Amino acid sequence: MPQKSFRLSAAQIKPVAIGFGSCFATDRITVDGAQVGYCYREDPSTAADSGWRFFAGDESDEYANNPANLAIYDVNTVANYDPTIASVLEAPCGSAFERNSSGLLVPAAASAT
Repeated sequence: MPQKSFRLSAAQIKPVAIGFGSCFATDRITVDGAQVGYCYREDPSTAADSGWRFFAGDESDEYANNPANLAIYDVNTVANYDPTIASVLEAPCGSAFERNSSGLLVPAAASAT
């Protein structure tokens, strides 16, 4: 598997959102530098898992379902890429947020399934 070229180096990661645990984020955020456009919190899968899942919002299903395009990070790492997520991190499991036209993360509209 090719090595990923992250937008931020380890030395650039500062304490922004400490103590939340781990999360999943796509390479659109950590490699391409895209802002978080959609995120949701599900029941944690492990004791260290926060339940947070972060996406740029433009990933195709094929992209998002390819394990090579996402990884597990500390929530603080993702908050360094997009500090605006700090405003939603206390939301309970079952919450989902999307970026609106003003650039704010707001509760996501219920998705039709």
